[in-house]
Amino acid sequence: MPVIEQNDRLVWRRRTTPQQWGRWFAWLVGVAIVVYSWQIISDKTIWFFVADAGTQAADMAERMVPPKWSYMEQLWLPIWDTINIATLGTLIALVLAFPIAFCAASNTSPHPVVRSVALFIIVSSRSINSLIWALMLVAIIGPGVFAGVIAIGLRSIGFCAKLLYEAIEEIDATQVEAVTATGATGPQRLAYGIVPQILPAFAGIAVFRWDINIRESTVLGLVGAGGIGLQLSSSINSLAWTQVSLILLVILATVAVSEWVSAKVRHAII
Repeated sequence: MPVIEQNDRLVWRRRTTPQQWGRWFAWLVGVAIVVYSWQIISDKTIWFFVADAGTQAADMAERMVPPKWSYMEQLWLPIWDTINIATLGTLIALVLAFPIAFCAASNTSPHPVVRSVALFIIVSSRSINSLIWALMLVAIIGPGVFAGVIAIGLRSIGFCAKLLYEAIEEIDATQVEAVTATGATGPQRLAYGIVPQILPAFAGIAVFRWDINIRESTVLGLVGAGGIGLQLSSSINSLAWTQVSLILLVILATVAVSEWVSAKVRHAII
């Protein structure tokens, strides 16, 4: 029996028969969906391997200790490549996302058709994972760091443009009106009325996306797009588990440092 508030008092009301049957039917449909989904998962799962997963994980962990520290000298360049992939990809995304965001924002878009195209670009970029972008680009331009940079850039455009155009739509219109009242032209209104209001948000978005891209760039090497993921894939394929453990520790340290740097920068901006 739900509680209904009337005249500042809580009154108990019994559900009607149709409401009760409706709730029971909703529960029945939900349970049926869960049971059906579990049946599909069970049919496509080899439960023998699942039961043995704990033993296999313990065996793998034992083989990964201790890490092969001498392999570290071969990881400095891949780490540098990973940072460059994230940094250059973020810069490319920011350069392209800036005009796209102005075209997508309802208060700065020059035409509804232009806004629709900009929103489509944003949705398309955000819908495709960076690994998928990397797979396609490796097939088109070949393996290497360049494919990783473009993949990170294409993936980040939608993220940066979406947050930026939302910031543009939330600007204080009175500041733009004040600049317009001085007889400013369109570019001047943009430069003196809008851009100063969104610069803090733009800087925060840039740092936040760079932090995310550090994480994403560590795995692009698994599909041949350069970075430390290439060494990770090679070590896994050769069953060199002591190298794998070292690479995982290096990735963890890289992500931790990037998180610290981005936090410091965001704190300085805010």
